[in-house]
Amino acid sequence: MGRRIVPRIPLREVAMKLKSKSLAVNRSHAPALALMTLLCASRVAAQSSTGSPASTQNDRESMQVPAGAILPVMLNHGFSTKNARAGQVITGRIMQDVPLPNADKIPAGAKILGTILSVTPPGNGRASTISFRFDRLESHHRQAAIVTDLRAIASFMEVESAQTPESSPGFGTPSTWATTRQVGGDEVYGVGGPVTDELNQTVGVAVFDGVLVHVRARPGTPCRGALDPEDRLQPLWVFSSDACGVYGINGVTIQHAGRSDPLGEIILTAEAGDVKVRSGSGMLLRVVH
Repeated sequence: MGRRIVPRIPLREVAMKLKSKSLAVNRSHAPALALMTLLCASRVAAQSSTGSPASTQNDRESMQVPAGAILPVMLNHGFSTKNARAGQVITGRIMQDVPLPNADKIPAGAKILGTILSVTPPGNGRASTISFRFDRLESHHRQAAIVTDLRAIASFMEVESAQTPESSPGFGTPSTWATTRQVGGDEVYGVGGPVTDELNQTVGVAVFDGVLVHVRARPGTPCRGALDPEDRLQPLWVFSSDACGVYGINGVTIQHAGRSDPLGEIILTAEAGDVKVRSGSGMLLRVVH
């Protein structure tokens, strides 16, 4: 038998045939690929515009803080008429759980934010003033827009003193059982013990992160007592039930507490020198609405 001769096909012709088949396959799948691309693009656009379901839900969560609620605050950073600027953000943190209606609460550690509104430095016999407001609460993806006035403000040293036992506890006695004196004069007889005012009347009870007391109006001051019919217990941290005004910040007074127009605007003033509020200072803010 003779050898069978297989015709040779040029390599270039083979390559052209393979390329034609590949293009034909791609064209047959083009509609399906286009549809898949369109669906993916639509999904990405929807996620970009609305966010994930979890973030959308969190954005809608808000705290309902009733008027009259008192917020015990420690300043994260100080400010003064020497270096503060209008528009500067100021922050603090809530130092004690704040009970809210329906068994809700603002937890200790929540952030409170505000803004410096105006600054007037001293000069030519002119008093120095600084105005600011605290108007937002944030905690674990929850937030609340608030309007607050200033009931009391205390220096860092006053805050520290209120947390220092009046006498050393005896050997083996837990420090939480020690007696302390609040900013403003109330006596605290250890965690779980009573809180008494200057007339030795019980006004509340001590808890681990502060005190829960019935707020009272001190005679001769502009601060008010309870604003709710129930006279509910309020978290005053290191402050007395009738604490009102400035404690331990020499030369500074509250010119405007923010309870009246301009609502929520707090103004501190000093007749001589700068207004200086240091970090670690304590404040009692009251929610106006």
